[in-house]
Amino acid sequence: MPSPHIRPLDLGDDATAAAVHRIGRAAYAVEAELIGFDGIPALRESLAEMRAQDLHWVGAVSEGGEPAGFLAWEEAPDGAIDIDRLCVAPAFFRRGVASLLLRHVLGELFPGRSVRVATGAANTPAVRLYEALGFARGADFSPAPGLVMASFSRPRAGRPPGRRTRPGTS
Repeated sequence: MPSPHIRPLDLGDDATAAAVHRIGRAAYAVEAELIGFDGIPALRESLAEMRAQDLHWVGAVSEGGEPAGFLAWEEAPDGAIDIDRLCVAPAFFRRGVASLLLRHVLGELFPGRSVRVATGAANTPAVRLYEALGFARGADFSPAPGLVMASFSRPRAGRPPGRRTRPGTS
């Protein structure tokens, strides 16, 4: 299968928003199983609630036009990029979609900018991906009983890698 291409997503478009919502629910259901926690907020988010998020969205779309995954972020007051969510449709797992999205954000949209993200500490595929792409693991934290999150940051160019920043969410 040829590699998907990356494009901005307009959640004002009903079909796009519905596809993003469907992919997010499916991806977060898999993560909930991996981490043993089904209280992931985005898993219970309605379509209207998802669309109301003040986020920027890009998607990976297959040659046939099928959405394969998406990444959403916000710019923090300190100028860093906080990745809020990175989801891949289960039909596209293990095909490099998440890596493609992250590489696009890091290399094309925000080269040289600090980027932060968090994922369930037990989500081994996500943890490995962030580490493979040069993110440094920060402190784990527990936003809810029974949930341990791992924070990651990739400092902006020229900043020493040891500096800790507040995590985003994914």
